[in-house]
Amino acid sequence: MIDHSCRVRTAHQPLIMRILGIFLIIASTAFLPSCEQQDKSKKRGVGQLNIVATIGMIADITKAVGDDHIKVTALMGPGIDPHLYKATAGDVSRLSGADVIFYNGLHLEAKMAEVLQRMSGQTITVAVTDGIDRSMLLTPPEFEGAYDPHVWFDVKLWKKAVENIRDTLIEADAKHAESYRRNSEVYLAKLDELHEYVKTQAERIPENQRVLVTAHDAFNYFGRAYGFQVRGLQGISTVAEAGTADIQELAKFIVQRRIPAMFVETSVSSRNIEAVQAAVKSRGFDVEIGGKLFSDAMGDPGTPEGTYIGMVRHNIDTIVKSLVRSNKHVKK
Repeated sequence: MIDHSCRVRTAHQPLIMRILGIFLIIASTAFLPSCEQQDKSKKRGVGQLNIVATIGMIADITKAVGDDHIKVTALMGPGIDPHLYKATAGDVSRLSGADVIFYNGLHLEAKMAEVLQRMSGQTITVAVTDGIDRSMLLTPPEFEGAYDPHVWFDVKLWKKAVENIRDTLIEADAKHAESYRRNSEVYLAKLDELHEYVKTQAERIPENQRVLVTAHDAFNYFGRAYGFQVRGLQGISTVAEAGTADIQELAKFIVQRRIPAMFVETSVSSRNIEAVQAAVKSRGFDVEIGGKLFSDAMGDPGTPEGTYIGMVRHNIDTIVKSLVRSNKHVKK
């Protein structure tokens, strides 16, 4: 809880005072950790570690490693696009009260970068992708020299994030180190099984028909790991809007390759994909919308898709079911 003394009221003040008040509110967030430092220090080492994660995929694997020794809060829920997400006052309060903060990094949470950097001076703040060898990361030319942040779509790479979380929890809470090691071993074995499942399912689609068309370019690690050519209407980030030329170019590609199905994403508006479908139809070809994929956010809590493993299984099952069925009806 933020003490009322930390707040500045700006209503009904002269313009200069209102501007000054806004500046003070922004500046005061730098001191929020110190406002709560005493309460946090009392809790550290007693009971559960308080963990805050930015996205659901990180929160879920953290729960798997930490189990009963931690309490995890995810800032971004189902349907939330992390590329566009801005931290709220409530988020800053949650972050300031955390023992450990986990985020993806690689510019995924671009609009939260300043807040996360500020928190790193007061709280253990870890980008879970820092443990991945940079030679294993994709560097799309259109992403201004930065890395593609969507590493969770290669299950083998995402194992590195699990290991990074394990090591961080052990450092923060050595008393339960053995539990964190044991839990991570069990979960990493499940991820090995998941990786093999995705590979086996993908092989049901003939290699020359493994073309995945989606709303934005989130699936390139998936494509590299499991043998799909990937085309996204928008780029790596959803910050840049797709234009008419992008829609027409993708429609042309679909018609030329006679791709039978494309997919919408739960965290991205379906409007542009529907525009592509209409553009394809105007060229004398029909492309189905094969279903919804989870890209930058998981499903609802309490559902299989509300876990990382369930999300990945849903995606590959949806892709295979749609492309296998649709390809049978496309005249070559």
